[in-house]
Amino acid sequence: MSRIAYVNGQYVRHSDATVHIEDRGYQFADGVYEVCEIARGNIMDMTRHLDRLGRSLSELKIAWPMNRQALLRVIVEVVRRNRVHNGMVYLQVTRGVAKRDHVFPSADTPPSIVITAKRTDPAVSAARAAKGISVITVPENRWERVDIKSVGLLPNVMARQQAKEQGAQEAWFVDPDGTVKEGAATNAWIVTMDGVLVTRPAETGILRGITRTTIFDVAKKLGLKIEERGFSVNEAKKAREVFMSAATTVIMPIVAIDGESVANGHPGTITLSLREAFFDIAEKTPSC
Repeated sequence: MSRIAYVNGQYVRHSDATVHIEDRGYQFADGVYEVCEIARGNIMDMTRHLDRLGRSLSELKIAWPMNRQALLRVIVEVVRRNRVHNGMVYLQVTRGVAKRDHVFPSADTPPSIVITAKRTDPAVSAARAAKGISVITVPENRWERVDIKSVGLLPNVMARQQAKEQGAQEAWFVDPDGTVKEGAATNAWIVTMDGVLVTRPAETGILRGITRTTIFDVAKKLGLKIEERGFSVNEAKKAREVFMSAATTVIMPIVAIDGESVANGHPGTITLSLREAFFDIAEKTPSC
């Protein structure tokens, strides 16, 4: 079966999906995106993803490509047409097509929108979680507005490539004082020896991850305490457990940082309990 994409009002074969060469997303990274997990026939945390999309659009002064309810229907339809039971749905909105000029085009320029969906194998993710993954650390070199989920991700791309070349699966951006910011595509967490979950505050300096936000609900359900504060690379290496969170990985144990084993080199029980409980607590939007 051919994959189907939604591009500016039309459902087209994925292989035929195109955007104009003067789309501002292509020329200026002038756009935003969202990625939602699809699990067991449900799109996870859709309300929070659309809320964050609205905030990103507002911060960049980009108009919604359609009203919110219509957009939700199109997202569900893309997932349905691709018959994705477990996987991801990707949504991108740019400022639209206009002659190349740094200033915004006229206000009547319609935003561009692309939506795609793909299948993933939950067994692969489960096997990775059972083993745990490795991260490296890199100096923070991004613009300050990483709270906006912009398509301008070149520093993240370079960091993730560096991680791959060093045999790791993720890279953490670190401030000059040694404080962990977040991953190239994930939020960073540690668990203290007292069983307290720690993650950096999301007011500034990091993206307020949707999975990160839902973990607060999961932790409350499990009776776990969360502290929003910075933590250093050194503290992470000495932590009881370390993990990362994102729609693409949900909750993933980290067992090595910069080549040094942490958390006894094995996924921790608290991390795995959060991962196990996540589906039951997260919001679910049926996709078929």
